[in-house]
Amino acid sequence: MTHPRLTILPILLTLLTMLGWSCIEDDISTSAADQPAFSVDTLRLGTLFTDDPSRTFTLKVYNRHDKVMSISSIGIRDGSSGIFRLNVDGVSGSNFSNVEIRPNDSIFVFVAATLPPNHSAELVDVKDHIDFTVNGVRSHVVLKATGCDAVSLTDYIVETSERWDAAMPRRIFGTLTVAPGATLTLEAGSHLYFHDGAGMLVDGTLRCDGTPEKRIMMEGDRTGEVISGVSFDLMSRQWIGIRFTPSSVDNVLTHTTVRNTWSGITADTLATSAYPSLTLVNCVLRNSDAPVLDVRHSSLLAVGCEFAESASSVVRLAGGTHEINHCTLSNYYLFAAIRGPLLRLDHSNADTDDESGLPYTSATVTNSILYGSPSEMYPADLYDTDIYLHRCLLRSSGSDDDHFTDILWGQDPMFYTDRTAYRFDYRPRKQSPAVGASMTEYDTGLMTLSPVDNYGTPRAVPAALGAYEPPADIQ
Repeated sequence: MTHPRLTILPILLTLLTMLGWSCIEDDISTSAADQPAFSVDTLRLGTLFTDDPSRTFTLKVYNRHDKVMSISSIGIRDGSSGIFRLNVDGVSGSNFSNVEIRPNDSIFVFVAATLPPNHSAELVDVKDHIDFTVNGVRSHVVLKATGCDAVSLTDYIVETSERWDAAMPRRIFGTLTVAPGATLTLEAGSHLYFHDGAGMLVDGTLRCDGTPEKRIMMEGDRTGEVISGVSFDLMSRQWIGIRFTPSSVDNVLTHTTVRNTWSGITADTLATSAYPSLTLVNCVLRNSDAPVLDVRHSSLLAVGCEFAESASSVVRLAGGTHEINHCTLSNYYLFAAIRGPLLRLDHSNADTDDESGLPYTSATVTNSILYGSPSEMYPADLYDTDIYLHRCLLRSSGSDDDHFTDILWGQDPMFYTDRTAYRFDYRPRKQSPAVGASMTEYDTGLMTLSPVDNYGTPRAVPAALGAYEPPADIQ
């Protein structure tokens, strides 16, 4: 039989241990030297649309000491403005008292903001502080955000020709439609932000008159970072993209960036319309789930453009007539398995016939770079097609034939791109084999259409292959 004292002993030990823990927890620091530590000194909320609640940002507050820390007050220094809002360990409010942190533990402080209108096209920086008072000593974390006013448009239809200046950004909800016969012209520096599920449908004509100094931007309206070091700029699937329908003609986009889309730019314009139906000069199309450029039974002229970062093929051509000169096609997409080659050529011969009854693909790619994680092309064998590559740099090894002439086979363009650092810079280094490698007989119209690259760097003679000259200010 178990002795009663042996049964009581473990119970007493448990009670003593619990009392000991309780004493430790009740031992609150009163030393001015015991102060909290913070996950960041400055919490940056990024650029926010005014009058639009931000997402929630997180600050972690640490007690790195061996006693309980009692924070006598937590609050926004200029709390009367109502711009920033707090939630401390699950409780919302503007001011908090006697918040305790166990020894060597931490709490979360969640921050959100709604910035007031600026009544100006200029971005306005907003700054405040979260103050923490512990044992009579006050410390703080800086809060920073930038307010951006924008004109909001919902399911807007351009019924007669309109010219939009760059005085204010525009935020698109639903579908922005350019009606048949109408022309929408975007002036240099215009910025269009598209909300989730929004897109542009062009039944008429779109003209984007960007310049190297004042590019036209079309992107998703989510700002800031997905996770630390990864901005929403790199993410696809934020808005639908731009679709040119069969009634659309004479579209010209210069120095224009289109990014963060589901389907990039899709052109379904009539193959019988005047060539080219779509002209892209010094454009950047990147970060799309589907191809960044998908041209179906239409006509394309692309000069000095970057086509990059897609979960699918980067460019798809199916039927129609196309000329691609001094363009860079690359793909190091990070956020999904890449499911297609850089350049997909459909409806190019009897083997790839799409039964449309329309003419097969006719394409010429000159002085360009096709280099990235996936294969360059489908089909790789261009026999019995009207598709030709002249003086291009390819990752694959091979030899010239009737469809591949003056090719730099198996060469590395030596981009500045660094996937691990989330840097996607497709300019070649000075020692790249692409530099000075173009052949002028294939440069029809380059100096007229694209005398400088997207960064404003003048084209050399002979120019570098691809969209860019090497930068002078980067080693």
